[in-house]
Amino acid sequence: MGSTSAHNKEGLGRRDLIKRSAALGLIAVPTMSFLSACASGSGDSSDNKVEKGEKTEKNPLAVNGSAPLEIVIFDGGFGTKYAEDAKAVYEKTYPEAKVKFSATQKIQSVLQPRFNGGTPPDLIDNSGAQQMDMGVLVGKKQLTDLTALLDAPSVDDPAKKVRDTLRPGIVEMGQFDGDPVWIMYYAYTVYGVWYSQTALEKLDATYPENWDEMLALCAKAKKQGIAGWTYPGKHPYYIPFSLYPFIGKIGGVEVLDAIDNLEPKAWEHPAVKAAFEAYYELYAKGYILKGTPGLDHRGSQGAWARGKALFIPNGSWVENEEAAIIPKDFKLSVGAPSSLDSSDKLPFGTLWASGGEPFIVPSKAKNPEGGMEQLRIMLSEASSKSFTSNTKSLSAFNGGTDGIELSDGLKSGVAALEKAGTNVVNPRLQDWYVKLQKEQIGVAALGEMMAGRATPAETIKKIQAFADATAKDQSIKHFKHQ
Repeated sequence: MGSTSAHNKEGLGRRDLIKRSAALGLIAVPTMSFLSACASGSGDSSDNKVEKGEKTEKNPLAVNGSAPLEIVIFDGGFGTKYAEDAKAVYEKTYPEAKVKFSATQKIQSVLQPRFNGGTPPDLIDNSGAQQMDMGVLVGKKQLTDLTALLDAPSVDDPAKKVRDTLRPGIVEMGQFDGDPVWIMYYAYTVYGVWYSQTALEKLDATYPENWDEMLALCAKAKKQGIAGWTYPGKHPYYIPFSLYPFIGKIGGVEVLDAIDNLEPKAWEHPAVKAAFEAYYELYAKGYILKGTPGLDHRGSQGAWARGKALFIPNGSWVENEEAAIIPKDFKLSVGAPSSLDSSDKLPFGTLWASGGEPFIVPSKAKNPEGGMEQLRIMLSEASSKSFTSNTKSLSAFNGGTDGIELSDGLKSGVAALEKAGTNVVNPRLQDWYVKLQKEQIGVAALGEMMAGRATPAETIKKIQAFADATAKDQSIKHFKHQ
């Protein structure tokens, strides 16, 4: 089925046809205690810092080789093996150093008291549902500027700075205002619509390149007892992984930039309205897996991997996270957002890809040089290969795939990036305003809409109010695209 032009004089366009969804009442939204990171304590402090070591060609960050080092890793989709491998390299390089290594899924609740008490670890993978708010951490000056790391010689080639070995956009993602780099995003994540090529082949179908084809395929699957879509209903901030690039594709990157900048009426843009109405139609037509609103990320991913639904919005970590249950003949693939219609500003293939797994060195860490040195080791070719081999995902290091047999999902992600070319979007809300993105836009708004408890119009109005309140809140540090 071809796409329908919005400007067809003989009939209604896609944007008009999509408006036929029935309006449903909005119910009260449950409140949620979530993610207010480290409100107290700020600034750098030399108290309790270990003495620096001697700066040499082999020790460019002046690491104290006998000082203890503490690392806390988020134990999520990527696991911890890659970080443990890098830790072993640090221990071999500095055999007198005692390295404490721990993993948790409860980053915020475990580490917030330590930030408040001025005793944070030296290196943290600040990720997951309990991620500490990056904007708050930066605004409260609780992070170490990583410029020294970026300007240090790389492990593999001392003639190259670490910054010159990274994938495009990684350094910029760690910047919030001006030149300092507060975060090192270690993974390179491809976001999109993930699916089984085998499942589509069984339906004699290909990945839908426009929304009419998407709805037709979902209808075909429904007749076979298969849902079109599922998503983590308890964590509906996964929905933007495909919805945001869909918005950008329809209206252009400037729409996403305006949303990130908290501009007035940004969410009222026609591209947002069209995208929301398209996704709402998945609910209205019964193409969402029953029970999805009650599923967490593992539950929805498990149902999808077992063939109960064709599509799920997700990131490239899903391949490793569900490796135990994804069938061998699954042919895991990722698709860019389908086109809405032929008037979209950006071509099919436009997708969201950016840094993931944000590593930070607290400003009050006892051994910040050690934390940065561990990151320097992680940004070597050997560590990158360890990460890719163990996680089936790309790292921030621009390379590290030579000699590695790429998995189906990773090959599909690389192909998607090649097809996208320069049409890669990078929304920053999830970095700049974690509470707004997850608790408000995700849980209180999109989660309600996709469960059929709010219409697109009601949802847009609600999100705009959340964004306006965030923009006016002087206790929050605000950021803008430069």
